[in-house]
Amino acid sequence: MCEAEQQAMMENIEKAQILTEALPFIQKFYNKTIVIKYGGSALINPEIKETIIKDIVLMKLVGMHPVIVHGGGPDISSFLKRLEIESKFVDGLRVTSQETMEVAEMVLSGKLNKQIVTDIELHGVKAVGISGKDGNTVRAKKMVKENGVDYGCVGEIESVDPSLIQSLIDTGFIPVIAPIGKDDQGQSYNINADYMAVAIAGSLKAEKLAFLTDVEGVMKDVNDPNSLISFLKAGDVEGYIADGTISGGMIPKVQCCMEAVKAGVNNVHILDGRVQHCLILELYTPQGIGTMIEK
Repeated sequence: MCEAEQQAMMENIEKAQILTEALPFIQKFYNKTIVIKYGGSALINPEIKETIIKDIVLMKLVGMHPVIVHGGGPDISSFLKRLEIESKFVDGLRVTSQETMEVAEMVLSGKLNKQIVTDIELHGVKAVGISGKDGNTVRAKKMVKENGVDYGCVGEIESVDPSLIQSLIDTGFIPVIAPIGKDDQGQSYNINADYMAVAIAGSLKAEKLAFLTDVEGVMKDVNDPNSLISFLKAGDVEGYIADGTISGGMIPKVQCCMEAVKAGVNNVHILDGRVQHCLILELYTPQGIGTMIEK
C-alpha cells in the first residue's frame, strides 16, 4: 500500500471512530421526541440552514422523532415593507392588526413552512407542514398586557392538543409547525415561536427541546467566550439570575426553558444556530456546544 493509500485509510478510520463515538447517544435517544425551535440565523443564512436540515434528517434516519416549530419575524417584516404596511413594535412585540395578521399567516404558514418541508424532503425524508390551527392543535386567546397596549392579533396559548402532531410522528413524518393558533370563534393569532415550542414540547412529553438562537448559550461572563456553562441544573437557575450571571436578554430565554422543564421536558438546550451542524454537535458529542438545562 502506497503512502497516499495509507493516508486515505487512516482518514477513513478516523471518520469511522467519530461515527462510533456517536453510537451511545444514538442508542440513548432512539425513539425519543426532540422538539426544535428553528429561527434566527439558522433560518436565514443559506449555508447554516442547509447543515441544520441535514442534522434534522439524520436525527430522523437514526430513529429519533424531530418536531420543528419555526419563527419568521424578519420575513414578515420584509413582506409588510413590500406591501407598504407599517411595522410597529412595543416592548419587542409586533402590534398585529388584522391586515398584518393576514400577512403573518401567509408568510409563516405558507412561504416559510412549506419551504422547510421542501428542504427536508429534498433529502428523502417525509415532512408535513401545519400551523397550530390545524386539527385544533393550539387553542389561543388574545394577549392582554398590563401596560394597556392593545397588541391586536397577538395570542397566548390556552391549550395544546398533540393528537395531530403525534399521528404524523407515528406515520413517519417530520411535523413542521408554524406559530399560529386560533380561538373558539376562529380568530387567528400570531404566537411567540419560543412559547409555541415550549407548549408543544410539553404536550408531547418530549425528551428534549432545542432552541436555535444567535447566542452561544449561558455564559458566566458575557465578555469571556470561554465561560460557557455547558450544563445547568434547573434548581440553580434562580440563583444565577439573582447574582447577575444570567441577565438582560438571556433572562427571558432561560425562563422560557424553565417553563419547558416544568411542562415535563427532560432537557432543554440553548444552541448557537450560527454554528454549522449545531444540533449534531450538541446531541451526539460528549462535550456539546451550547447550554443544556436539565431537571
